[in-house]
Amino acid sequence: MSNDRSEHGAGRVGQVKEVTSLTNPIIKDIKLLAQKKHRDETRSFMAEGLKLVIDALDLGWKIKTLIYAKAAKSKPHVEQVAAKTFARGGLVLEVSEKVLSTITRRDNPQMVVGIFEQRYRALKEIRPQLGETYVALDRVRDPGNLGTIIRTADAAGAAGIILIGETTDPFSLETVRATMGSVFAMPVVRASADDFVKWQKQAGVKVVATHLAGSVDYRTIDYKSKPVVLLMGNEQAGLPEELAREAGALARIPQAGRADSLNLAIATGIMLFEARRHLLALDAGA
Repeated sequence: MSNDRSEHGAGRVGQVKEVTSLTNPIIKDIKLLAQKKHRDETRSFMAEGLKLVIDALDLGWKIKTLIYAKAAKSKPHVEQVAAKTFARGGLVLEVSEKVLSTITRRDNPQMVVGIFEQRYRALKEIRPQLGETYVALDRVRDPGNLGTIIRTADAAGAAGIILIGETTDPFSLETVRATMGSVFAMPVVRASADDFVKWQKQAGVKVVATHLAGSVDYRTIDYKSKPVVLLMGNEQAGLPEELAREAGALARIPQAGRADSLNLAIATGIMLFEARRHLLALDAGA
């Protein structure tokens, strides 16, 4: 998919290409997006569902290929999305449900799938402002956790996600599914631990890290005086010492039951909504 115009026949802009064979080169190429290596090489990823595709286009993401099931071809919203894809130089494929199931690895697939260009922000471009909250994740491994955190960060009004070290792929199919579309709304940054430490020292932020050795109740921390970075550790190992010692506060979430730890996504959600509690209010009209 790195050579969209040759591999996907994108020279046929404005013309729907009908595909029914699983051995079609375009379909075989799209199926390879299940592999991280291919996603990285092509800087592409897959998102399922008409609403997600519409949201991504509205937010300015570059669509490479739109795929829809034959049964969806006459739906007005699908026709509108196809027209937008054509206008932006993308390819539109009309496929059988069997092909769609193979692409998405689902027995009952969504009727619309989009192939988009990946988008990362550079850490040096992030200049946190008062009232902003970022989530920094050290070596997060589970795609479901990462996707849920991205979705939760979006819901809480966070400003972005910083992925530290070797993390799971934010653009894997499993992660994108778990974000429920928030992957298109939430800026994502990749950084080494060293780069993160250097950045946070000059960014004017308050780094609040969760740590089992933390002595501060997370509810007592001042989240108002500076932009906040919530630093969360790896699911198994927690935060390494070199990151923990750089935090402005080592926080802990009080627990009463027999469980000795919280799921990473749950803990991040608790921290996020506490850090942003002073900024969140119910809509008066709700």
